[in-house]
Amino acid sequence: MRLLILGVAQALTLLLLGQLLSGLSVDSFWTALGGIVTLALLNALVWPLVVRLALPLVLVTAGLFTFVLNALFIWLAAELNGGIEVSSFWTALGIAFWLTIVTMVVGGMLNIDNDHMWRQRVVQRMVRRTGGATPTEVPGFLFIQIDGLGHDVLVDAIASGHAPFLARLIESGTHELHEWECDLSSQTGAMQAGILLGDNHNMPAFRWYEKDDGRVLVTNRPGDAAELEARHSSGTGLLSNGGASRANVFTGDASDSLFTFSSVAEKKVQERSDFLYVVATPYALFRIVALAIVDIVREKRAFRRARKQGVEPLGHRSGVYPLLRAGTTVVLPEITWSVLVADVVRGVPSAYVDLVGYDEVAHHSGLAAPDALDTLRRTDDQLERFAATLEDAPRPYYLVVLSDHGQTQGATFEQRYDEELGDVVRRLASGAVAAPVLAEEGWNNVNGLLTDAANDDSALGKVVKRSTRKHVEDGEVALGPDTARAVSVDEEDVVVLASGNLGLVSFTKIPHRATRQEIEAQHPRLLAGLREHPGVGLILVRDEADGDLVIGPDGIHHLADGRVEGTDPLVPFGPNTADHLRRTSSFDNCPDLLINSFFDPEADEGAAFEGLIGFHGGLGGKQSYPFVLAPAGLAQPDEMLVGAEAVHGLFTTWLREVQGGR
Repeated sequence: MRLLILGVAQALTLLLLGQLLSGLSVDSFWTALGGIVTLALLNALVWPLVVRLALPLVLVTAGLFTFVLNALFIWLAAELNGGIEVSSFWTALGIAFWLTIVTMVVGGMLNIDNDHMWRQRVVQRMVRRTGGATPTEVPGFLFIQIDGLGHDVLVDAIASGHAPFLARLIESGTHELHEWECDLSSQTGAMQAGILLGDNHNMPAFRWYEKDDGRVLVTNRPGDAAELEARHSSGTGLLSNGGASRANVFTGDASDSLFTFSSVAEKKVQERSDFLYVVATPYALFRIVALAIVDIVREKRAFRRARKQGVEPLGHRSGVYPLLRAGTTVVLPEITWSVLVADVVRGVPSAYVDLVGYDEVAHHSGLAAPDALDTLRRTDDQLERFAATLEDAPRPYYLVVLSDHGQTQGATFEQRYDEELGDVVRRLASGAVAAPVLAEEGWNNVNGLLTDAANDDSALGKVVKRSTRKHVEDGEVALGPDTARAVSVDEEDVVVLASGNLGLVSFTKIPHRATRQEIEAQHPRLLAGLREHPGVGLILVRDEADGDLVIGPDGIHHLADGRVEGTDPLVPFGPNTADHLRRTSSFDNCPDLLINSFFDPEADEGAAFEGLIGFHGGLGGKQSYPFVLAPAGLAQPDEMLVGAEAVHGLFTTWLREVQGGR
């Protein structure tokens, strides 16, 4: 009955298009319905053969030839049916697009899970072609990371109905929800290094300056990510048992990775054509394009509504941001989910995927904004559809859902004080100050995906490489703001970087870690000026006599012995703040000044040094408290886990318990 209703809706759409498009004529409703039935039969019976024959052309055109095939199938259905006339290719292409939209809308209203159905059909066909998988009773693990979703935000989302599938997992008793605490810095690069590799030492922020060679490292830039994984990998990471890494910063020593920043230059992929088979369907590309357009419209409407209602704070959401958002909330997840379904049908022993949509929207809209929660709801729906594919897997799977960090909210530092952190340092310091503008996470996600594709030797890779050749730096696609790798140490005396509400100041003319005395000798106004600034909550600096000090507006905390002069600056940031700062201070590449913005516990807000109203990277608030949704049949933590390496320890315990041999 549901399929009949959908067919009638498509026929009515075709009839309406006949009135609106000059290049289409349809005799009657029954003629339109016959055309829809004919098209459905062609798609079911003929499409698989045609796509198999035309696959080289599909790949050479990066999937665009699929649009041509769609138009040809529309034209052929009209010719076979009679009473329908299609005058041009563009008319046929427009018909295919609108029929896809109607299928999405009506199918969604009728709860027809077409998305799951076509994924399963296409992936199973691909698996049969590649030999399938040998059934086993040894369980596998699927780690699904919802980037940037804090524990408390999830709890509230469950209560408000924005995460019904996750709520059912908890209510049914199959999973237990646990809160854990991030390291400093609370961001994806350091957290994934800890979770996937078991080591995130010497990762003080999302981006930082290294004095040894005068470089700025950014954790989700492909070349830097590859170097960082080489530094931290022991070869026995979380996915070293033949696992698969999907859309992550690091591979976790997986033998198979896709859209993973650290491996785009080193092809560690067993079957790179998985997602190409999925895209080469009559439904997929039009669906992705339609969903991307819908998301762009959704973002435009949400931004206008927020401005009209006077929502504060209001993030920067103009320019190309709606396109970036569609890329991270629609295009990348659609491909990633399809590949992950293929992983399940192939029976991989473990897989880890990072879903960045919620994080990207929350950065600009706010962590509990309606469109951020809507993005979470759509992720929850995708999780539920994905879970249905586990029934057909060749092995049982444990589903683990987690986040790498949360987010804290507030007007940006620049919005509050009409200047950026770099401007403050430039005003107070003696000498030239560099505060390079580096691409934000959204741009880096897109650049990583394009770099991954461009470095592939396939026909698709060659197409992407030709298309992006004018935007390549050192073998990496670099769209968006300046992605400068190095700061000239010959011209700048001070380098200022930002990672959320964490600021990093390094003095290039001092080859070692600068002390408080050296800084005050060369820049006598800097420390005092930063301390007095209302946007600064604490400053970590090393004193020649007293060791590591945390300086706040009205007091000093001595990290060596816990002694406090005046008002303790650590109080607003949580009980483990001193431990986090001691650990960061022990890093070889700890900046000379580590600055955290203020945090107001009563208002539950701080200020990012970047242009983000939902932020993470430093200390203060929900950004430090993500979650793990753990299968109830496995060992549960007795107390709150602190640090990503502790989460790695829990996960590897599960792997040893279930799979052995680790």
